[in-house]
Amino acid sequence: MAAATICPTSAQSDVILRDQAWWRSAVGYQIYPASFCDSNGDGVGDIPGIIGKLDYLADLGVGFIWLSPVYASPMVDNGYDISDYREINPTFGAMADMDRLIAEARSRRIGIVMDLVVNHTSDQHAWFSSARSDRHSPYRDYYIWREQPPAKASAADIDAAFGGSAWSQDEQSGAWYFHLFAPQQPDLNWDNPALRAEIYAMMNWWLDKGVAGFRMDVIDLIGKQPEAGIVADGPRLHHYLREMHEATLTGRDALTVGETWSATPANAPLYSAPERHEVSMVFQFSHVTQFWDDKLGKWKPRPIDWPKLKSTFATWQHALHNCGWNALFWGNHDLPRAVSRYGEEGLHRVASAKALATVLHLMEGTPYIYQGEEIGMTNAGFTRIDQYRDVETLNFHRIQLADGVAEAEFLEGARANSRDNARTPMQWSSRPHADFTTGSPWIAVNRNYTHLNVERDRADPDGVFQRYQKLIALRRDHAIIRHGDFRLLAADHASLFAYERRLGAQRLLVVANLSHQAVMLPLAEIGTVQGRDLLTDRPVSTLADGGLGPFGVFAILSEDSISASG
Repeated sequence: MAAATICPTSAQSDVILRDQAWWRSAVGYQIYPASFCDSNGDGVGDIPGIIGKLDYLADLGVGFIWLSPVYASPMVDNGYDISDYREINPTFGAMADMDRLIAEARSRRIGIVMDLVVNHTSDQHAWFSSARSDRHSPYRDYYIWREQPPAKASAADIDAAFGGSAWSQDEQSGAWYFHLFAPQQPDLNWDNPALRAEIYAMMNWWLDKGVAGFRMDVIDLIGKQPEAGIVADGPRLHHYLREMHEATLTGRDALTVGETWSATPANAPLYSAPERHEVSMVFQFSHVTQFWDDKLGKWKPRPIDWPKLKSTFATWQHALHNCGWNALFWGNHDLPRAVSRYGEEGLHRVASAKALATVLHLMEGTPYIYQGEEIGMTNAGFTRIDQYRDVETLNFHRIQLADGVAEAEFLEGARANSRDNARTPMQWSSRPHADFTTGSPWIAVNRNYTHLNVERDRADPDGVFQRYQKLIALRRDHAIIRHGDFRLLAADHASLFAYERRLGAQRLLVVANLSHQAVMLPLAEIGTVQGRDLLTDRPVSTLADGGLGPFGVFAILSEDSISASG
């Protein structure tokens, strides 16, 4: 179904009315708890450590924190294998700490968005323990079982995301169960209404505690039909999401964002068009996966093709304009650092970090900052496999070496795209272990922390933090940023990312040079514009010198629209 038939374009007045949703003017900040701030010296970040940094986040200006899982978990997949949805992992603190975090954040006008992981549980969850020990248990049908493994090359012969088959034999019961991720993460059977009722009750329990909403982990997988070979975007997916909304979100002012690797510009409005009552917005990954190798995937990334990447962003801007809502991001806990993937780690690190932030944050949608992005943190720089902790990286190291991939080749791919690139500890200062912990960190701190850290960046009035702070304020203050029309300019230019936003008489021109070389501005394509640069609050014109230096950027609110801003 085409996007236009799902959600016809609304009148501009209707769009502005919908703009009253608090999250349309807010910016999110993802915290990966194990790597953010350790308060007790055990080498692992925790909830009290997060509480101690809330003033920092309030100063940055974020409106909500997406908190990666802190639930009870054996930590096979760093918390994305949950053994109890209503308990806190003692490594991260206690429920009293969680209650305090919610309250302390709210007092600073910051919401806490919990990570909702309901495609699967841990194999140590009480539901699965009962299911595997008794074939007649009421929890048996909470999971997906079969008596024999699927035949090779059959529709049900599905590979797990972390390598190997998605079917594993349970030694206790002898049957085979389905898991799209690690064997210790059995998938839930969403066809079971009792299972769905349990999940909705849990969600309401957290909402009643005061959380601001949920980030829904791989939510496009819950409608799977393994026997038919359907993993993502199953036929009952949207029924489940509407049922979930009705059972948990109706009447609440909550934010929900679905992680949807299968989303396309055509079907994304099904998730986020307001009248469908499913989720507020989706994370989609077209800009990420299009640069993966056809055979080796993320482990052999292709160079960034800027015309192609710009086209992808433009497609999504148009697909959801007046017809849903975008989630904007460069990185998260599963992806490489933005500067390392799209910018430059060396001489132009600061400039490239600011340019990347600017082009992302001035588009329509809700921007997400991954911890450390606001100071331009870089990939881990690991050179040996024993430095990695990520289950996916370790599994694929074993699998690919067995398939004949050279160790050096795999490590090159891991240095570019391993999930651990985003999981090294937050770099607070140049003190030992970057001031993340007084103990021994669970994963090594990036060696560049001595010069790349919060303390040093904030001391620079033209640093990366200052740019993010400015961009967050601009989104809050300017309606044109929140819901103006989008038009890509100079689409075929190899390094310029240029676009305009329009809202009534207003025009905002954003131009960034995402290369190491100075470039001349193609005035025939971007136009002759003069006005105020929102980034510096100084008068500027596209005719000033005709060019932009390496990773230079400006955002001109044209003179004839300045008086209409707000």
